[in-house]
Amino acid sequence: MTELSFRAAKLADVDAIIPLVESAYRGDASRQGWTTEADFLDGQRIDRQLLVELILRGDARVILVERDGHLLACCELQDQHGIAYFGMFSVRPNGQGTGIGNRLLAEAERIAVEEWQCREMRMTVIDIRSELIAWYERRGYQRTGEHKPFPYGDERFGIPLRDDLRFEVLRKALI
Repeated sequence: MTELSFRAAKLADVDAIIPLVESAYRGDASRQGWTTEADFLDGQRIDRQLLVELILRGDARVILVERDGHLLACCELQDQHGIAYFGMFSVRPNGQGTGIGNRLLAEAERIAVEEWQCREMRMTVIDIRSELIAWYERRGYQRTGEHKPFPYGDERFGIPLRDDLRFEVLRKALI
């Protein structure tokens, strides 16, 4: 088996990124993995225009993981004035639990430190996702107790199936 490769997404990758992200979080396909949000969110997980804008930004990067030219995982990384924001973390359901996610998270942390000189990484996780929060905690992330509202009414981020969704901010010191 060939090694994983990492690269920054280009506009030509948008049509491959969207179904990857959707498969990790939405619909029946996402139930094959453990990152599904299908029980509490319907609709899309990623908006095409927001993804295009993210790829074009100078202070952000969408990182792709490939093996033999096949897209396996992705994430977004933003440089927010010395603090890196990590999001859109998606691994194909049949690749979850194989170490691909660990490798991608490590690559994002490397970029944040070595290329952007960020001292900390932050992310937001829907706070009812206790198993996902525990996964990040095992990798050194800490719950901050800071919460942000879920964007109810903005279908670009999905259609909530319950009314108690909110994000919790997690952080990790990088240097």
